Amino acid sequence: MPAGFFLGFIVFCPNCLSQTFSNNRQYANCTDLPALNSYLHWTYNEQAGTVEIAFRHTGTTSSQWSAWGINPSGPRMVGTQALVAFVNSSGVAQAFTTSIDSLGPSMQQTDLSFPVPSLSATFENNGMTIFAVLSISQNLLSTSQVWQEGRVSNGQIQPHSTTGANVQSAGSINFLTGASGGSSSAGSRTRRRNVHGVLNTVSWGILMPLGAITARYMKVFKSADPAWFYLHVACQSSAYVVGVAGWATGIKLGSDSSGVTYNPHRTIGIILFCFGTLQVFALLLRPNKDHKYRLYWNIYHHLIGYSVIILSIVNIFEGFDILNPDDKWERIYIGILIFLVFWPRYWKLSLGTLLSGGRRRISTLTP
Repeated sequence: MPAGFFLGFIVFCPNCLSQTFSNNRQYANCTDLPALNSYLHWTYNEQAGTVEIAFRHTGTTSSQWSAWGINPSGPRMVGTQALVAFVNSSGVAQAFTTSIDSLGPSMQQTDLSFPVPSLSATFENNGMTIFAVLSISQNLLSTSQVWQEGRVSNGQIQPHSTTGANVQSAGSINFLTGASGGSSSAGSRTRRRNVHGVLNTVSWGILMPLGAITARYMKVFKSADPAWFYLHVACQSSAYVVGVAGWATGIKLGSDSSGVTYNPHRTIGIILFCFGTLQVFALLLRPNKDHKYRLYWNIYHHLIGYSVIILSIVNIFEGFDILNPDDKWERIYIGILIFLVFWPRYWKLSLGTLLSGGRRRISTLTP
């Protein structure tokens, strides 16, 4: 393979090693941060007890703010000692310090828990760079780092997004050894979000409608009784068990993500869990066909069941908006729903033909 390919790869796939700074600034260490097109350069001066850093955020605009900070309490927002930069109304990059002490920070200039003797910022070629010197103690040499981006409107810093890469922008940093990496907790949280989505899509969004379709289109054939009932119970029970696992994963995600709430998604999820549990109890209390309360039980069972299916589909699309996966996954699920809507009609016709043929063969063999 020609050497030009590798040169082109370096040029078009930028990394921290290829970046340069004005005034010939040089740094001993650098790392490509795993989210938001961000990079960190630093030099630790052990004798002075300072860290000189350059945080670069590429692919941004003059209507966005950029921030980087360290958090001794962990890879999360609250507790972060942040350096923030944005382009002010005069068109000049402006940097300031702020301590994130709540889930709804004012983002006003405040002192940090350690001195910052030097702080500046530049905005060039759609890239924001924050230069700073931090005077930190020994216990902050190995700590957590957090970086972020958001919009600026009318000169005011707006809250950042709480989806996609914006919830993955945390990690660890060791200014002494040069070690750096994405946050294991952030990576774990992303995996759990994906597991949560898959479990709930398969259970509430596929198995639950499939169980309803099985009952709706099979029970009309007398020869399919009681097979349709056992298939229906198997689908719905499996959906409930897997759905509860997905629901529990969501509850755990919520408790581990303080300050990040998705109220509609959470509320619908709780309603689904309650309705699903009611359906399980309804199965245990199912009266005989000739019981006087069977009609009321049927009304209750169908009302709750169809409500669960409708709410499940709505909440799955809410989840797609939150997880923001590739568009293909949403299209695949839409395709599955279309299949579940139209396939039963053909299936009912085919099953009816099969069962009728079977009855004719049986009657022919009967003396």
